[in-house]
Formats: sequence, C-alpha cells, structure tokens
Amino acid sequence: MAPRNLPDVSGLVIAARGENPQNSNADLSSGHPDSMRGSDRTVLDSPRQYEYPGDEEEANRYEEPHRSRGFWDPSMKKIRGEVIFQWARMLLILSVFIIGVLSLYWAVLFHVDKNMRTLTVLVVDLDGRVAPYDYVETPLVGPLVTDIARQMLDVPPTQRTLGYTVVDPAQYDFNPIAVRQAVYDWHAWAAIIVNANATALLQQAVATGNASYDPTGAVQFIIQSARQETNYANYITPQLQALTRQFTAQFGPMWSSTVAGNSSLTRENLVSAAAAVNPGVTPFTIDLRPFGPTSATPSVTIGLIYLIIVAFFSYGFFLPIHMQLVTPGGHPPLRFFQLIIWRVVSTMATYLFVSLVYSFVSLAFQIPFWPGPGPTTEPAFNATAYGRGSFPVYWMVNFVGMNALGFACENVAMIIGQPWTAAWLIFWVITNVSTSFYSIELAPGFFRWGYAWPLHHIVQASRQILFDLHSEMGLNFGVLLAWCAVNLCLFPLCCYAARWKMERGRRAAERDADSYAVHDAAAAGDQKKHVPKEKGTLPPVRKRGFMRGV
Repeated sequence: MAPRNLPDVSGLVIAARGENPQNSNADLSSGHPDSMRGSDRTVLDSPRQYEYPGDEEEANRYEEPHRSRGFWDPSMKKIRGEVIFQWARMLLILSVFIIGVLSLYWAVLFHVDKNMRTLTVLVVDLDGRVAPYDYVETPLVGPLVTDIARQMLDVPPTQRTLGYTVVDPAQYDFNPIAVRQAVYDWHAWAAIIVNANATALLQQAVATGNASYDPTGAVQFIIQSARQETNYANYITPQLQALTRQFTAQFGPMWSSTVAGNSSLTRENLVSAAAAVNPGVTPFTIDLRPFGPTSATPSVTIGLIYLIIVAFFSYGFFLPIHMQLVTPGGHPPLRFFQLIIWRVVSTMATYLFVSLVYSFVSLAFQIPFWPGPGPTTEPAFNATAYGRGSFPVYWMVNFVGMNALGFACENVAMIIGQPWTAAWLIFWVITNVSTSFYSIELAPGFFRWGYAWPLHHIVQASRQILFDLHSEMGLNFGVLLAWCAVNLCLFPLCCYAARWKMERGRRAAERDADSYAVHDAAAAGDQKKHVPKEKGTLPPVRKRGFMRGV
C-alpha cells in the first residue's frame, strides 16, 4: 500500500497571516509589531480560503480556525441581547416560582394563633353529679374548672387559646371512660374530666385525716400525643399547663380559707391529710397513646420526603433503560403500546421492592412492629394496630403511596420536560409536606385541599399502624388508590404526548438539513435511509402502525 501524501502545514499560521513563507524570517528579524502577537493573529476580519495538498476528501478534514470575539464586540450584539433577555426572563420566572411555591410552606403556619380554637378540648364536670357522691351540696372543684375554661375563651381571637367546650355529662352518660373514648376516636384533641368524687373525697380526707388521699385523682387531662406530637408539644400541653396554673392560683386560697374557717377540723387530721390541705387538687395528665420511640419520627415526618424523592428520580434512572426497546440497535423497535404496558408493570415492580427496602429502614432501627393493640381508653406504650401483621400493612401503605406519588411525577415529567421537572419536584414536596407534617386544622382555610393530597394519607396511615391510633385505613387507602387510578389513566396519554414532543423537536432540528433519516424497515439491523429534501423545510411526519406505508 502506497504511503499517503500528507499536507504540509508548516506554513499554515503564516498563510493565515497573509504572508509568504519566504518573508517569514525577515518579518521576525525586523521587529514588526505584528510578529510578536503569536497565533492570535489567526483571527481575521474576513475569512480566507485555504488550499491543501492531497485529494478532496482529505482536504475536507481541515477547517478554518475559529474566530472568537470579546463579549462587547459589535458582532456579538445580537446574541448578547438574546442571552441577557433569556437570563432575565428565567430569573423572573424563578423569582415568581419561589414566592408562589415556597410561600405555601410559610403560610401553613401563618394563622396558628387564630386557629388554635379548632383544637377542641372537652370539659366534662362530673363533680357531685353521680351517685354515691351526689350528696355534696356545693361542689368546689368542678365549677371552678369550668369557669376557668370559659375565662380562657374570653380572650381576643389573636391570643392563643384552645377550643374549650363545656359538655353536658349526660352526653357521655356520666361515664368518664366514654369521654376517653371520644378523645381516642378523634372527636376532640383533649379532654378535661372532673371526677364525680373530686369534692367529696377532698372534704372527707381533711375531715377524717386520710393520709392516703391522692390529689391527682380529682381532675384528669386526657390526651394522645402520637396523633400529632408537634401539636401537643407546642400548643395543647402548654395551654393545659397554663390552665393548671390558673386553677392552682384560684383554688389554693379558696380551699385554704375554707379549711381555716371550719372549726370542726382537728389539727391532727389536717396534719395527717397534708396532701388534702395543700395542694388539695393537682390535675393529672393521661396520655392514651404516647409518641415513641424517638426513632419513629422519620417514619411519620421527614423521612417520607425521601419517599417522594426516590419515586421522582426513578423516572430518570429507568427511562433510558426502557427506551432501548424502541431504539433500533440490531433489533426492531417494540410496539409503542407494549412499551407503555412494560413501563407500567416495571415501574410498579420497582416501587414494590423500593418501598420494601424503605420499610426495612424503620425495622432496622428497632421500631416495634410486633406488640399488639392496646385498650383504647388506657395508656398503651409501643402498641401497634395489627401486632405482627403491622409490618406488611406498613409496607403496603408505602407501596401504594409510592405509586400515587411516583406516577404523578412520571406524568408531569413527560409533559413539561427538562429543566422544569426540578421545579415540579419542589412544588410536589412542599405541597405534600405542608399538608401532612402540620395539622390542616391550624392552617388557613386555603389548605383544605391538603386532605386529598397523597402524603397526608400516608402519614395518617403510618401513625395509625405504628401507634395503634383511631383507624381510618379505609379512607387512607381509598384516596391513595384513587390517585393511582387517575395517574394510570393519564399515563398512556402522557407517553404519547412525550413521543410527539420528541418527534417535533427532531423535525425542527432537521429543518436546515438537505435530507432526513428514516429507519429502513425492510433492511436487517439498524439501518437508516436518507431522503433528500429542500433546506429550510420541515421533513414529513413519520407515520406509525397501519399508517406507516402512507
């Protein structure tokens, strides 16, 4: 094989300067000012034609050197204006997006002080109203508690106070256990129960010198902090403590004067029943479902954000794998409707295993899934809704929830495309978090749509499983399955829309070409046929299915 004649490019730079090779040494020695500027002088005001030795195919391998310009060069005026305009437009869009979407997270807590009255607290006074303690003519404890509750309601709406509701005991058949059941069933956030023997036992203790008198048995605060530990820690418990301080401040002097004015009480009995003299009555808090262990916090709050993120990024991870089925590469492309079926099945299978792994994280950090349910009217620590069946149900909640969250992300990603999918992820996370990690009862009325959002029901269902709370599992699964059904109905439409956008972009890219490529169905393997066309015109729309031959 004869050696190829390579072009001599030793004088290329000199040629670009418009000089002859024979004069190059003279220029270098003469100290010409342009001779010391190096290769930057290859940038010319007008292009030059280059001739290279060798055949035409070999000469086409060489291109004219690029001619770069400064940012403020007059020739950059048009593109500079376009870039600045697009940058300013995108900055404006991001600014509006930040104000509009991030404001949702701040706004959910904007009216907390005003809406704290929606946290209902039942006040049930049984003092001296149930046999055999109905002989007390003038109860002391019950009326004072109800009066203080009413006083705390008589404050401006802008001040913090709970929604104290004085209830007729007959509504609960004069049964304090029925009041506890009402709290467990989410008819109220808390309850204040003044027992029927509150005044009777107190008076009897100082009269008989009962040293075993327990001042915590007169008034009980009923709560269940696992329902929403943030509400109880930040709002309910501090308000109940404020009521306790106000009750103590008023009851102490009143009871002391009553005891001091009763000449029938002996000194020995008062000394013996010291707890009945002071403090006399101390409200006692009963937490039906305490929140715990602490490691359960991510399972019902911040950890669920990663369930959204994983569902979102699975689209980007697996889409290139799926698209190999419709991209000819030594094989014919898969029918598009079968690609849709494959994507639905494989995505569900992905969510099934990923949700299992996500659930294993909670199990690995020893969140107790094995204890059985506890009595609904008594405190139960680490109780679960289904005993050893709690973990499979918890897994299914995460699986169905991941389908509800993930298919919505897939549909939107196919419609809006890059780079707007990142904005969608922020919107999806913020709207779900703001309506699930915080009580919608305390949010402005605008956020009532949060009751239909998927993460709200995932959080509620997870709490019910992990802490044996009042069950609304039917409602939770129903809403999540509704999201899945709607997203699956929209999924094929979004797939066809994404394909239309992709082909539209490809046709636009071929506008300035003198031909367009189509896959040759009659040829074996991945072969393309180039069809000539006029430059500046769009290629025809590629037909599919039974229209392929048109």
